[in-house]
Amino acid sequence: MPARQDREARPLAPSSHPAGDDILQDPALLRRLLRAKDRMDAASHEAWPVSRLADVSRISEAHFARSFKRAFGVPPHRYLLTRRIEQAITLLRDTELSITDIAFATGWESLGTFGRIFRDITGRSPGAMRIDVRSDTRQLDRVPACVLKAAQRPDLTIAVLEKRRRVAKAKLQPSTEEVS
Repeated sequence: MPARQDREARPLAPSSHPAGDDILQDPALLRRLLRAKDRMDAASHEAWPVSRLADVSRISEAHFARSFKRAFGVPPHRYLLTRRIEQAITLLRDTELSITDIAFATGWESLGTFGRIFRDITGRSPGAMRIDVRSDTRQLDRVPACVLKAAQRPDLTIAVLEKRRRVAKAKLQPSTEEVS
């Protein structure tokens, strides 16, 4: 019980999101979240529903989902999508595997889903990405791989469906009819 009292007695740093600060002040919870994140990194090709991640972390599903987003800035599913797309880009650049083989190797169950989400996240099809990354490799040979991965990491701060809605909204032409 004394450990719990010590944790509760600690003052929170002033912030607009005190709940987010709780996570940073609870090293045990952060270790549990990192354990789940490491498992996703090691096996991003596997299915990682929140229930499985919560089991790895040994906390409830709802608590895991909220805590993961507060700690890492994105929900667990988006984090997993980012890792899968990063791995797919690497395979497109460094191997001669077909796009279908890359889709299944990185954990996608359908080539269509892989292609659609890949395009939504990167803005290019897997085939176009393969051409682009291969043409850039000669210039990037001297850059460390960790720096390249960080620079090429897909931006998933908003949901893929939200990106689609924004693109569709931008393509719609305004109506020329008068509304009264």
